[in-house]
Amino acid sequence: MRRVLLVLLFLAILAGGASYALSSFNRYLVASGPNNAEAIVNLPRGSGLQSIAHRLTQANVIRHPWLFQLAVRLGGHDRRLKAGEYAFPAHVTPDQVIAIITEGKTIARKITVIEGQTVAEVFRALNQADGLTGDLPAIPPEGSLLPETYLFSKGDTKAAMVKRMQDAMAEVLENAWANRADDLPFSTPNDALIMASIVDKETAVAEERAKVAAVFVNRLRQGMRLQSDPTIIYGLTDGQGPLDRELTRQDWKLDHPYNTYRIKGLTPGPIGNPGRESIEAVMHPDQHDYLYFVADGTGGHAFAETLDQHNENVARWRRIKAGKESPPIKPTPPRPSDLGPAPESAASRSKSKPEAAVDSPLGQSSS
Repeated sequence: MRRVLLVLLFLAILAGGASYALSSFNRYLVASGPNNAEAIVNLPRGSGLQSIAHRLTQANVIRHPWLFQLAVRLGGHDRRLKAGEYAFPAHVTPDQVIAIITEGKTIARKITVIEGQTVAEVFRALNQADGLTGDLPAIPPEGSLLPETYLFSKGDTKAAMVKRMQDAMAEVLENAWANRADDLPFSTPNDALIMASIVDKETAVAEERAKVAAVFVNRLRQGMRLQSDPTIIYGLTDGQGPLDRELTRQDWKLDHPYNTYRIKGLTPGPIGNPGRESIEAVMHPDQHDYLYFVADGTGGHAFAETLDQHNENVARWRRIKAGKESPPIKPTPPRPSDLGPAPESAASRSKSKPEAAVDSPLGQSSS
């Protein structure tokens, strides 16, 4: 009987100890962590559980790394931990730490491609993006990257980001082409993309894009030259960025395949990466008979069907720029850009010379 009692007492002590240990372990899982402020911790790919626990301890996110490892293993989470950069809130509990890592709630970094940026400009931004790794791929075709804000995690590769941008543009262009209006003067989706890149550079006013697109469509249908300054700028800079000066009359004579003052029809390729709105505008241009447009002093443009009407608009714009006349009251918010002012545009300021017309006021575009 004494032996039985001793065995029972021993088992009771073991049970009590186990109960206490389990209770202490559970309290550890929900106890506030030691970090008094948000802690940023990067868990590289290939990190083992011991390495992760060590990094979290160094960052003051958890106490007792061995208990943390035990909690991960007992919960069956050791194969579900995801690499990445994490932000752990102040006094986060071990339970919450495990949930954050297993659910992959990494810090979302972002990079924004501005409408109209060239591939060269986008690649410079990718090279400077904090958190992206690896080398850039070969330069893709101009116009093949969709302007948008892209989220990424630290450690993502630049090549993968370029692929995302290309896939996004391909999808947008394919859908827009499939649903385009009838009787457009474009043989291929790339023709429409070229036009969209020109429209994108010509106006910063979203509400004008379909109207501007229709002007160029009308010109193509009538066999007129597009005469768009952004195409000359692309030729002068080779798509590396904005021109650091105003265009001159001599520039109009530039012998270059992208100079739409000399060539008829579209340029050989896009002159930038157009946004969704410009692509949709080209696929669904307004129905009107305008052939000309010029800046009106509000950020937008004055449109005209005839050369005489356009010359009046040009004269008015010259008076506005000289301070002799007030612009019309038509506030339009500018398009945000991290590149500064968009390049000067002859199409918006000089459609005064479709096929030998009056001289256009150089350096007076709003786009």
